[in-house]
Amino acid sequence: MDWLRNADWLTRERVRGYALLLALVSLGVLAISYMNAMAPAGTDFLAFWGAGRAVVGGDPAAAYDLALQERIQTATGSEGWFAFVNPPPFLLAVTPFATLPFPLAWTAWVVVTWGLWAWAGIRAFPRLWPLVIAYPGALIAAGHAQTGLLTGALLVLAAHELGKRQAVSGAAIGALVIKPHLAVLAPFWFGAGGKWRAFIGAGGTALALIAISWAAFGSETIAAYTTSWRASGALLDGINPDFLLRMTTFYSQARLLGGDIAGLVLGVISGLAACAAALLASRRFGGDARASGAAVLAATALASPYLFSYDLPFLIFPTLWLVMQGLEHGFRPYEKLALAVLYFAPYATRALAFPLGINLMPFAALVLLALVWSRGGTSGPGTSRAP
Repeated sequence: MDWLRNADWLTRERVRGYALLLALVSLGVLAISYMNAMAPAGTDFLAFWGAGRAVVGGDPAAAYDLALQERIQTATGSEGWFAFVNPPPFLLAVTPFATLPFPLAWTAWVVVTWGLWAWAGIRAFPRLWPLVIAYPGALIAAGHAQTGLLTGALLVLAAHELGKRQAVSGAAIGALVIKPHLAVLAPFWFGAGGKWRAFIGAGGTALALIAISWAAFGSETIAAYTTSWRASGALLDGINPDFLLRMTTFYSQARLLGGDIAGLVLGVISGLAACAAALLASRRFGGDARASGAAVLAATALASPYLFSYDLPFLIFPTLWLVMQGLEHGFRPYEKLALAVLYFAPYATRALAFPLGINLMPFAALVLLALVWSRGGTSGPGTSRAP
């Protein structure tokens, strides 16, 4: 069973070739996603485009007006429409795209956000660029034209820059005010590691973006945003398998299978474990900022009860950090095989969720965190050298 234990057949050349083939296949999948987005059922991006259209039309508070959003979005020919529930600073990002017709806006959003994510990933792992551009976790975010590529770029940038430019790392985390539950571990991460410039930079950037959006869009928009909380709450009201199977958390899957109490218990345990990882990561890895960043980004997938497959492009960082550890220090038994599975996990678990009746992504995230964690506090080569 050495072919599984050591996976020597996964040579550097083969992995690069497989990745480039996967990237080509992904273009075809993305073309199908585009056609689906233009179909009557609609797409998540309608919420962003519709909100931006309200701003362009001079009434930014209408981004949160459900009746008006229904009229704006269905005017594209879509029969479906979607509530805009992101904080007002996100309007700064989506409004420029709303100046374009919807089909062009969808394309531009995917190209720009994927480009930012790929830039951040390749900047962090230049030797592994084929694995970055082919990452299935980014494909699902691109296909939904959702926020995951933008937020993933910010998280990857934060983890990469923390050891060199704390202010840049903090600014990237502060920009996550557009989706703040993805930054919930940052105070523990920065504080426990003594990264106070990053801590201050994150707070300052978040406050600045809130102030800019307040000045640009007015108090009525801030007040209107609070009404969107009801729409968010309605999504979680009751046990909706179609909705919960799209989520990637222990909370959602436990709630689906065991009810509200089971969801709450598993969600709290998962969140506390993620916070503990963020608090201990710097000590575990001897102050190595990239290593602690890999652990914290892996833990981020376990921290919030509210997370979807399209939110997970940031997992490219801990996944490729482990690949680099294997290349530099040697792969451990079955580690190559495990990393191959984890590389595909964000997309594969989403594809299998409905046939299986459970989304296995939280288990994959837990394994990813365990593999990263197990690389701390040790030195020396593994048992299987990279070819």
